[in-house]
Amino acid sequence: MKILVTGGSRGIGKTICEELSSIGSVYTCTRDKERLKDCDVAGYCVCNLAKDVDILCKYITEIGFDVIVNNAGEYIYGAIDAITESQIREIYETNLISPVRIISSAVPYMKNQKWGRIINIGSISGVMGEANAGLYSSTKSGLIGLTKALALELAEYNITVNIINPGWVDTELGNSSIEKSEFTKEEILDCIPQRRFVSPKEVAGLVKYLISDNAKGITGQSVNICAGLSVGI
Repeated sequence: MKILVTGGSRGIGKTICEELSSIGSVYTCTRDKERLKDCDVAGYCVCNLAKDVDILCKYITEIGFDVIVNNAGEYIYGAIDAITESQIREIYETNLISPVRIISSAVPYMKNQKWGRIINIGSISGVMGEANAGLYSSTKSGLIGLTKALALELAEYNITVNIINPGWVDTELGNSSIEKSEFTKEEILDCIPQRRFVSPKEVAGLVKYLISDNAKGITGQSVNICAGLSVGI
């Protein structure tokens, strides 16, 4: 089994790569190959999803992947009237347009073998909305809609499409986003019913399950893994 995990050099993506290495050959993409020094992957593609996703699409077509995990993403925090045009283009290209391009490149191989798994990593912000993160929330909400539509479109080919929406995750990105926000970590924890951040291992374990035959009947689903945040307000 050949698996592509975008953004696999750190955080959730790196943990997903590690978790899936026991079930197949894991490939990834990164902007900087130096970040892969501590990553054990079968192969990688160097590209910037906001600028040259064409490079990755060609890579996908050449190799042929059984599983696609769209994990790479950008987060921008700021008032809507303070966002620049370049920020708008970068976050939409990275979070929404590149997953569409990646899936489009991967599907012909999956259709031909009549089997495939596509897992998008969304965010609880795409489910609930997040003030001062309108661009991020809208891209992740768009990914939920894409997931549901493609699940219907690809079901007859034995290809499942699902999305996982993490809440606050204990990663470098998660902790750095706290610094950009107007809230302290303690204030954020007070809003989470389980009073904790989700671990990257929990997200990776769910990805692994959705790839398995035990989950072959699960498609078009938007699964929140957020320590109760989505139901605790």
